[in-house]
Amino acid sequence: MLTLGRVPEQSTRPGLPRPPACWLTCWLALCAAEAAPACPFLCVCEGPDVDCSGLGLTAVPPDVPAAARSLLLLNNKLSVLPGWAFANLSGLQRLDLSNNFLDQLPGTVFRDLGNLTELQLRNNSIRTLDSGLLRGTPRLRHLDLSLNGLAQLPPGLFDGLAALRSLSLRSNRLQRLDRLTFEPLAGLQLLQLGGNPWECGCSLRAFKHWMEWFSYRGGRLDQLACTLPKELRGKDMRAVPMEMFNYCVQLEEEPGAPCAKASPEPPRPRPGAEPEPAPSTACPQKQRYRPASVRRAIGTVVIAGVVCGVVCVMMVVAACYGCIYASLMAKYHRELKKQQPLMGDPEAEHEDQKQISSVA
Repeated sequence: MLTLGRVPEQSTRPGLPRPPACWLTCWLALCAAEAAPACPFLCVCEGPDVDCSGLGLTAVPPDVPAAARSLLLLNNKLSVLPGWAFANLSGLQRLDLSNNFLDQLPGTVFRDLGNLTELQLRNNSIRTLDSGLLRGTPRLRHLDLSLNGLAQLPPGLFDGLAALRSLSLRSNRLQRLDRLTFEPLAGLQLLQLGGNPWECGCSLRAFKHWMEWFSYRGGRLDQLACTLPKELRGKDMRAVPMEMFNYCVQLEEEPGAPCAKASPEPPRPRPGAEPEPAPSTACPQKQRYRPASVRRAIGTVVIAGVVCGVVCVMMVVAACYGCIYASLMAKYHRELKKQQPLMGDPEAEHEDQKQISSVA
């Protein structure tokens, strides 16, 4: 029969550890807690999706899990983003920074987001963009830059974004766009440009060619209403005929020799003689070509149409009058022939003599 003092001796023998079941459970729970990613304070985490929207944040939470696939930071008070804000989030696929106070973005802020497919920057105060801002996001498919203060897009901004499908630039301050900026977007399907003060002049001529090519291959484009010049205000840029831009070719500077060749050195004046004034070598200023006013052209067409219409009506009336007059004269001559007596009829002549004598 075993004694009570020998039980701990058997349980403490080396090579036969038997920890209690509660210790094992606590140890497994501690390991699971250490392995599970921590969720930022006040944020809501559902698997790989992290929602930190509407919390009044002024900075990106530093403890966002590295395994996050979606990060929502909309409706906060973010005004500045450091270049390393998303350095540890290489697996991020969706990033929403809408409805904040961002006015400038560092060129390296998205450089580590190689798997990013959707970027929302709607309704901020962004005025300028770095040309290399999107250089590290080759898989980007959806980009929203609407409701900002963008006045221009830097060349090379969309280089390497062949996978981009939709782009929104609505409600900015864009007046002109460069065709070369959009040519790398070979897979673009939707482009939104409405709500901008477009200047429909020579600066948009090349981009108009690109828009026609974009629409021809099946791309969708919203209305691009002109603001300037006033003759085209409110008219869609796509409806403006290309003939309106023929004068742009004349305004372009053609390379060539200067307008005045270098003249030989003038002869030295004789002593005592008055120096002659040197001939002017300045290039004559070319008069700026002014395109024909659309309003005047339309007025001329309307007036010419009215005049031609009046002339046509007068010609029709004259033709009708001539026809009526000819028919009446023909009828009159027929009646007159019926009333005239036949030549050589003695009875008719006798009756005529009686009428004449009675009258006398």
